[in-house]
Amino acid sequence: MAERVDPLWEMVFSWLRLTELDCGLMLQPWLRHVRRHGDRQVITSGVRMLSVLTPKAPYFPDFITPPEGAQGLGSALAVIRSTPRHRLREEFRRLEEVRPTPGWTRPLAAGDGESLLELTEALTRYHRAVVEPYGDLLDEAVETDRVHRLGVAGDVEGVLRGMWPLMNWRAPVLEVQYAHDRDLHLNGRGLRLVPSYFCRRTPVAFADPELPPTVVYPLHHDWTWQRQLQSGRREQGALAALLGNTRSAVLAAVGAGATTTELAERLGASPSSVSRHTTVLREAGLLTTQRQGLSVLHRRTSLGSALLGRN
Repeated sequence: MAERVDPLWEMVFSWLRLTELDCGLMLQPWLRHVRRHGDRQVITSGVRMLSVLTPKAPYFPDFITPPEGAQGLGSALAVIRSTPRHRLREEFRRLEEVRPTPGWTRPLAAGDGESLLELTEALTRYHRAVVEPYGDLLDEAVETDRVHRLGVAGDVEGVLRGMWPLMNWRAPVLEVQYAHDRDLHLNGRGLRLVPSYFCRRTPVAFADPELPPTVVYPLHHDWTWQRQLQSGRREQGALAALLGNTRSAVLAAVGAGATTTELAERLGASPSSVSRHTTVLREAGLLTTQRQGLSVLHRRTSLGSALLGRN
């Protein structure tokens, strides 16, 4: 199980989150910050490029997400620049079968060195705008996911069983629900599990079965909230004296953002009770509330975060 996200996979998933109508409540703070503070030209250019090279389709080229991403962005980009020409030709041929590609990809498909250099430079700019500024957030989420899965499981069997409902472990087969049906035989090789902050719903693997067996899966965002809540217990003592135990717990439970229903589940309270407390906290300037479809999303204000010591 990887100890950190893979920068190339995060770029692939992030462009999907930036362009979908609903990227999920837990990603809303990131989305708003990127749109408000990110370099719009770099982001737009990066999304256009990635949407061509990694389309919403049953296949996209593996060369764009090399296994060397485990060693960091620099190592991955160096491997991309040195991708063999025969591999590029074959992977772009397969890409063309599922989604027509524009003319600017032709030099890349031919292995042109200058085009590969331009690609990695564009990826670097996109990473700096969309992923890199949130490195601490991603690291904390990954560590929380990893500690929870390994701590609860205790062994490999436990880790695989704990992947439900993302994956279903029926020894000796690990089943993943995916639109494209395929089998990957390990043949004695290990399986690397890579948590992803921006991946949603379905784990993903390399298309080429000869590459190191890898499954990139969406980490559990709610565990990050639980860890933040536990780490802030001491600070909440004084806050509880000010607001009362229940309201201080509601304020802490909001985390990066939560609906009334989510708060009720986290606190073991009724939605109507939670709603009364969020109303008081909102009127006190500690929370903001925004409607999201049929639900309302609560977020802490700067004052609310300051009271919790989360600035």
